[in-house]
Amino acid sequence: MYTQNKTQIFLLHFAGGSCHSYDFLRKYFDKNDYEFHALELPGRGKRSNEQFVLDKEKAIQDYFNQLKTIRVKNQPYIVYGHSMGSTLGLSVVKRMEEIGDAPQVLIVTGNPGPGVSRREKKHYLLDDLAFKEELRKLGGVPEEVLENQELFDYFSPIMRADFEVLEKDNFLEKGLVLDTPIYAMMGEKEETVDKIKNWNRFTRNEFKFKIFPGNHFFINDYPLDIARTILNQSRKLVLG
Repeated sequence: MYTQNKTQIFLLHFAGGSCHSYDFLRKYFDKNDYEFHALELPGRGKRSNEQFVLDKEKAIQDYFNQLKTIRVKNQPYIVYGHSMGSTLGLSVVKRMEEIGDAPQVLIVTGNPGPGVSRREKKHYLLDDLAFKEELRKLGGVPEEVLENQELFDYFSPIMRADFEVLEKDNFLEKGLVLDTPIYAMMGEKEETVDKIKNWNRFTRNEFKFKIFPGNHFFINDYPLDIARTILNQSRKLVLG
């Protein structure tokens, strides 16, 4: 058990998300024991004045650079990503392994892992009407954003940019295998939930998974459970 150093937690957002996407989890982590670092890609939140990243390789490198900058080498840490954050997190962790600074675990939610066959639809190329319908199916986007044109015009470019990152090269990770354990969680109503064990092929280490009630954004309904998982995996069982 870690007693001398804080555990650093690095969180990678979903498509359309920002550094504020995990604010609902922050209260569960004691500042005396944890450093909570919610990262974000350019074009939103605190980085709204920067140009979007539209390439997966560049998105991975951006997250990698952020993580390296904030890392305190002697402190234990974990990486958690939801949906797009899970996919990018896999490659980010691989790069951290390559520089000899691997996390204790990679936690992934709302994602069956790279290489699972999906429909060939390119969300970032859809017209606004079709794009809104796809976002409704995924959940997580407030209806107010979809119905208010001003709000939609603000958030739509962010979401399209993130979908472009994912959909232009949807299997950059082919052949990638970690030495880091992976813990995966999905909602039982997600279309690809039956493929969650796909994550197992991306690690030589321990693989665990759990299925929750709910859809793609089940994490919003089970914040305490998600927090407990992160805490348990970082060996800080402070929630009991």
